[in-house]
Amino acid sequence: MNTDDLIAIDTHTHLEVSCWNPFDSYGEEYDRAADKYFRSSRRPTMDETLAYYRERKVGFVMFSVDAEAQLGRRRIPNEEIAEAAQKNPDIMIAFGSVDPHKGKMGAREVRRLIEEHGVKGFKFHPTVQGFEPADKMAWPLYEVIAEYQLPAIFHSGHSGIGSGMRCGGGLRLQNSNPMLLEDVAIAFPDMQIVVAHPSWPWQDEAISLAMHKPNIWIDLSGWSPKYFPAQLIQYANTLLKDRMLFGSDFPLITPDRWMKDYEEAGFRPEVKPLIQKDNAMRLLKIGPYAPKGETAPPAAA
Repeated sequence: MNTDDLIAIDTHTHLEVSCWNPFDSYGEEYDRAADKYFRSSRRPTMDETLAYYRERKVGFVMFSVDAEAQLGRRRIPNEEIAEAAQKNPDIMIAFGSVDPHKGKMGAREVRRLIEEHGVKGFKFHPTVQGFEPADKMAWPLYEVIAEYQLPAIFHSGHSGIGSGMRCGGGLRLQNSNPMLLEDVAIAFPDMQIVVAHPSWPWQDEAISLAMHKPNIWIDLSGWSPKYFPAQLIQYANTLLKDRMLFGSDFPLITPDRWMKDYEEAGFRPEVKPLIQKDNAMRLLKIGPYAPKGETAPPAAA
């Protein structure tokens, strides 16, 4: 990633529509409920997303969510995202997503995505994927991620997915309490864990966890900064300033909106560069933090 030319790095973006696979209409009621909750039906293609971020000189990390076991819905291919990142390394980094219910076969996929496709981290959504983060069925996946010392992003707090549906679509919010990540952080100290979003209604738990465990980070995606809890801004300005990350949750929230509200949310001037870009470079080991002699990811097929 050409970090010198970027004004920020967005560590949390989604690909919501595949240009490789036909649309899978199974479970579409989750999309309609999400449209209503987020008041947006925006689902840009990969090319549209690349053009959007390149125009703004903002780098981005992209992933999808593999929840095939819980939702029964065909996932967007990890390889589709990885190939786009290989073709656009100046602006984009690919993360993978593998359903933890896939166990050792999932672990084999994680390894393949890292070794053959240059994937630089992984995304988990305990509510949508239907698992508790410390469930030992996910251990084989974590072991591979930790072996390569890559980061893993975990959704935390409330979820708009399933909100308003009968029984919340059967999805359990309790799976995304950030304290459920504590056993994972202890067992895998070489895996950097990103707690995604303001973790309402468990914001204090997320802050406590990050203060206690040095491999815990917090990304600020999913909410406009004008709605951030006061304690989140307080700790971002002080004790956790080195482990807070800019993330938008694009396309649900755009960087344009996030950055506009961020300027007025009470973050200290000296902290803003850390949140916008510097902390992400350390987490992702890019720019001045890239390992010496690192080789380029494999070329796209």
